[in-house]
Amino acid sequence: MSETLADHGRRKFLVGATTVVGAAGVAAVVTPFILSMLPSARAKAAGAPVEVDVSKVEPGMMMTQEWRGQPVWIVNRTPEMLAQLGKNNALLSDPDSASSEQPEFCKNPNRSSAEHPNLLVTVGICTHLGCSPVDKMKKGEASGMGSDWPGGFFCPCHGSKYDLSGRVFKSMPAPLNLRIPPYTFLSETRLLIGEEKKRA
Repeated sequence: MSETLADHGRRKFLVGATTVVGAAGVAAVVTPFILSMLPSARAKAAGAPVEVDVSKVEPGMMMTQEWRGQPVWIVNRTPEMLAQLGKNNALLSDPDSASSEQPEFCKNPNRSSAEHPNLLVTVGICTHLGCSPVDKMKKGEASGMGSDWPGGFFCPCHGSKYDLSGRVFKSMPAPLNLRIPPYTFLSETRLLIGEEKKRA
């Protein structure tokens, strides 16, 4: 009788040990599978808002910041550049950006926030076929665009032209103005691209 109890105890121990080892094996196999379905840190970062220090962007200069795998241009326009924007309307396909994607607070000729009208924040991708335009911000012959060029951006792929608010000129292959991403200013020098603050 004592042998039967010993065998029974041994059997319970072996079944318990086998169950624990089996469970550990299942966890070891399933964990990487479940983790593979979760977004990576890189994928999370790709969609996350990006904070940018704009204090180093001198007047008349531009910097590029990547957001969601796209180049975002931050242009510090001079008073002369801003004054030119109102003169461009007759040349533009959509001067009021009625058909183009932009936050509500950018629905103005500057296509910028009221707090920082000099700063243009726009996605640097042509709305025709997705090429990246080049900056031709200087007016006239200095840009290589001709004496009547008001300053802006030129897409070398198919010739689309945009002014310094990212608004497309008439009779261009690009159908829309450059896209303005959601953004907000955290301070006078810190910009958050990808998140728009609630406005009254």
